[in-house]
Amino acid sequence: MFEVKSGSQKVIIQILTTLLVIPYLFPLVVMMQGSFAGQGIENYRAVLRIELLPYFFRNSIIIASAVIAIVYVCTILSAFGFAKLRIRGKEIVFWVLMAALTLPEVVILTPLFATASSTGLYDTLWSVILPLSALQIPFTVLLCRNYITGIPDELLESARIDGATTLQVFRYIVAPLTRPIGAAIIVLTLITSWNDYLLPLVFLQSDQLQTVTLVPQFFVSQFNNDQTKVLAAAVICALPEVLAYLLMQRNFERGLTAGALK
Repeated sequence: MFEVKSGSQKVIIQILTTLLVIPYLFPLVVMMQGSFAGQGIENYRAVLRIELLPYFFRNSIIIASAVIAIVYVCTILSAFGFAKLRIRGKEIVFWVLMAALTLPEVVILTPLFATASSTGLYDTLWSVILPLSALQIPFTVLLCRNYITGIPDELLESARIDGATTLQVFRYIVAPLTRPIGAAIIVLTLITSWNDYLLPLVFLQSDQLQTVTLVPQFFVSQFNNDQTKVLAAAVICALPEVLAYLLMQRNFERGLTAGALK
C-alpha cells in the first residue's frame, strides 16, 4: 500500500478520480433532472398513487432478503471449506463452480421455466429467489475464498490445539473476521436481486407478486410513453439500495479491498 504525501500528487489523484466518477455520475444527474421535468413533483405523486406499489416493495424486500440470507450462508460456509479445510477434490469442485460464472441468465431461462413449472414453483416468489441465489453464489464464493485465505493458518491451528472443533473455529474466529467481506456480499447481492428484471417478468404473472423493477411499465404502453414518470419510478425504486450502501459503506469498501489485496 503506497502513501501520497506531496500536495501535487494529491491534486493529480483528485483530478483523476473526479474524471473517473463523472461518467457514472452523469446518468444519475440526468435521471434526477428528468424525473422533475414536466409536472415536477407530481411525477413522484403519480408513482406513489399506484395501488399495487406497496405489494411491489413487499415482494422485492422478501426476494432480496431471502436471496441475501441464502447467498450469505452458502458463501461463507463454502469459502471456508475451499480455503481452509482439507477436502479431497475440492479444487475440482471449486473450478466447476467457477464455470457457472460463464452462464448468463438468459441462457438458462428455458430450463428454469421448465423446472419451475414441473415443480409447482411457477408464479411464486421461490421461482425467483432460488435462481437468483444460485446465480450469485459462484462470484461471492470466489470473492470470499480469497478473503478467508488471507486469515493466518496459525490462528486456526492454535484454536484447534486449545480443543476447538472445526465448527467452533468457524463460529468464533472465521465468522467474526469475515464481517467486512460479508457486508460486501450483502450489498452486491442486494443490488443484483433488487434490480433483477428478467426473472420476475417471466416467472411472476400475478399482479400482487410483481417487483419494483416492473413499476416503470405502468407508464409505458402502446399509446403512452411518459418518460418523466418512468424516471421518477426509477428514483423511488433505487432509494433502498442507496440507503443500504450508505449504511454499510465502510465495511463494504474494507471487504472488497481486503479481498483484492489478499
